[in-house]
Amino acid sequence: MIPPLVRTLSQFPMSPVEPPSLRWSDIDCVFLDMDGTLLDLRFDNDFWLEIVPRRFAELNDLGTEEARRLVRSKYDRKRGSLDWYCLDYWSRELGFDVAGLTHAVRNGIEYLPEVPEFLVRLVATGKRIVLVTNAHRDTLSIKVECTGLERHFHAMYSTHDFGLPKEEEQFWSRLRAIEDFHPARTLLVDDSLPVMRSAKAYGIGHIVAIRQPDSSAPPRQIDEFPSVIALCDLLGPDDS
Repeated sequence: MIPPLVRTLSQFPMSPVEPPSLRWSDIDCVFLDMDGTLLDLRFDNDFWLEIVPRRFAELNDLGTEEARRLVRSKYDRKRGSLDWYCLDYWSRELGFDVAGLTHAVRNGIEYLPEVPEFLVRLVATGKRIVLVTNAHRDTLSIKVECTGLERHFHAMYSTHDFGLPKEEEQFWSRLRAIEDFHPARTLLVDDSLPVMRSAKAYGIGHIVAIRQPDSSAPPRQIDEFPSVIALCDLLGPDDS
């Protein structure tokens, strides 16, 4: 996944926000995003904003700042499209193997705080748990290899298999043709406002935003949707 290129988290004053109150008896299925929801977006931000431009600079005999400017202008042209998330597209556009570079620096891929514990507890609820990511299949494979994410999920979907990103409302219809879910009884947790807006427009009944997708940046103020800093806040205290 390519993260938002302009980081504005520190511009938001923070005020106390209570964790959303979910009635779990009204939820049958939980859709979880990957990057910025389960996995720390710090890796993606560093990869796309620093590592990729440096490699582009090396290959094209450019200064780092010039390379960064050129690469970001390329990103801007594809923002919000499926190409934005496609490693094959960026390999062609930038002239090097982006998936290979991702694999080379994969040690930086990490869970957000308390996510493994949250997933164990979520599995115990008996809900159907589905990963829905805009990440390219190669990215998904690398991150599953590094984290073992797959053991917590009943199904895992990349939007590249559907031809539309989650930002498009029609994506959810295509997903429903394969994954039999009731929108009103489904919970989506994501860090992208455009994605959450499309899900809401489609009729997803329960939506929660992640306020701190990048552990190295301050939490965001989000007023449009219920939000949490840590996923475990959705389940309340663990009394075990």
